[in-house]
Amino acid sequence: MTNNIIAIVGRPNVGKSTLFNRLTVARTAIEEKVPGVTRDRLYGTLEWCGHNLIIVDTGGVTFGRVDQITTLVRHQVKLAVEEANQILFLLDGKEGLTALDQEIGEMLRRSGKTIIPVVNKVDYHEMDSTKYNFYALGFGDPFAVSASHGRGTGELLDHIFKLLPRELENEESYAADVVKVAVIGRPNVGKSSLINTLLGEERVIVSQMPGTTRDAIDTYFKHGEQSYILIDTAGMRRKSKVKDAVEYYSVLRSLKAVQRADLALLLLDVESGITEQDQRLAGYVDQAGRGLVLVVNKWDLVQDREKAREVYLENLKRTLGFVSYAPVVFVSALTGRRLETMFPLILQTWQEQHKRIPTALLNELLGDATAVNPPSPVKGKRVRIYYVTQPEVKPPTFVFFANEPDLIHFSYKRYLENRLRESFNFSGTPILLKFKRRQRRGE
Repeated sequence: MTNNIIAIVGRPNVGKSTLFNRLTVARTAIEEKVPGVTRDRLYGTLEWCGHNLIIVDTGGVTFGRVDQITTLVRHQVKLAVEEANQILFLLDGKEGLTALDQEIGEMLRRSGKTIIPVVNKVDYHEMDSTKYNFYALGFGDPFAVSASHGRGTGELLDHIFKLLPRELENEESYAADVVKVAVIGRPNVGKSSLINTLLGEERVIVSQMPGTTRDAIDTYFKHGEQSYILIDTAGMRRKSKVKDAVEYYSVLRSLKAVQRADLALLLLDVESGITEQDQRLAGYVDQAGRGLVLVVNKWDLVQDREKAREVYLENLKRTLGFVSYAPVVFVSALTGRRLETMFPLILQTWQEQHKRIPTALLNELLGDATAVNPPSPVKGKRVRIYYVTQPEVKPPTFVFFANEPDLIHFSYKRYLENRLRESFNFSGTPILLKFKRRQRRGE
């Protein structure tokens, strides 16, 4: 099996979250969209040289204490280590090697996983001398970095991908017009029922093939003239009897499926409402740049559906407003009621992910947007956005060239995103906005 998960492990206050944020920043479309959803997420996407991995930020490990919080943290770290392909063992270059670091090192050594020692908080002129204090751990040559400034992280990423199993480079490929759909959601929300009813009704399964991980089965089927790959994470068994592991592993399985998919169907349970885990899963799909369709299950159990629909949509706006672009469909996975309404939304989302807008149209829109609402001056400096291009799709990515890109406020970036959606739709897909400084002649 090939895992594609990197876990950051270390004692408290060594800078794990800072490194996590540094390594995942390339996938952040527009800063933080909703407090408590993106900022608090434990999982992120690491992208480097065309490869994508899941990266997990864990809590600080301590030993000796037996209170509920520290016990839970240790348990979650153990699960992360078990699931991960590589471990970034983060250490503090300012404080040096401690007894707690050595205890954590022994715990990681017993895991049998690839351990990469990373010494954080290292000043530029100390990059070489500081790391030598950590050879005593026995994990080989440590990498010296400054997570807060980004120093040394490029070399670290090169090393991470150099050590990856070759299988990651040879994942199965499908025809370009096949839509890959991941079915995700928290436990017992109805994923199995949705998949079984869907495929039972279609009765056109060509074959079932093991996916690139032991946790997923890819099922090829056709609906009308369109071919689909259904990436199924519903039939898994939990790997631990510990209650906390159920949610943890369901999230990791879903994240792996999302990375391999074009878009995700996020199942929501109309009876239990929208939970924090639903928010986290939606946030991850958004951050990973995949399409998203919200599927509200068990709709057949609802009374006065028209009124209930309005109330539920209002609740979605409050709790999942950061993915307001995602279409919503109300279904019964068990009976198959309204499942046929999903397919136009799936296909539309896939098409919107691949949509390219001509540069002339983009710059016409930019001219209108800045004329109606120009960027506000910052500290006396006038901000000008000169032009915009779309270099990529899946997700649609737009690069704006400006004189002072760092001074463009978050609210103005959101304004430009809204104008793009008003003009060109992009239903079901996140869009990524990047801001760069325009190069002057001779630079």
